[in-house]
Amino acid sequence: MNIKGSLPLLILHVLSTGPRHGYAILKEIRQGSEGVLGVAEGTLYPILHDLEQRGLIEAFEETVSGRLRRCYRLTEAGRRELDRQAAEWRRYSRAVNLLLGGAS
Repeated sequence: MNIKGSLPLLILHVLSTGPRHGYAILKEIRQGSEGVLGVAEGTLYPILHDLEQRGLIEAFEETVSGRLRRCYRLTEAGRRELDRQAAEWRRYSRAVNLLLGGAS
């Protein structure tokens, strides 16, 4: 299943728990989904740049394990967008579950 369309929501969710660098975002998505959702770095960074341009996240530099890394944190606008997208996702997934005959 293609998760590219839901990736901005997942990134915003991960960043809602605290700032992360790109690899840590990928790792959190993979681990949090029990390995079901894997994201390639080449897919992640264009979405991070788009979220940053839209003012939903902001980038900053931080030294992690002696290396300078570009990290990202959620903005207030990003938190509002996360709430909006999460509500939309719940509504969408409930409708799909209804059609498939599963529980909501």
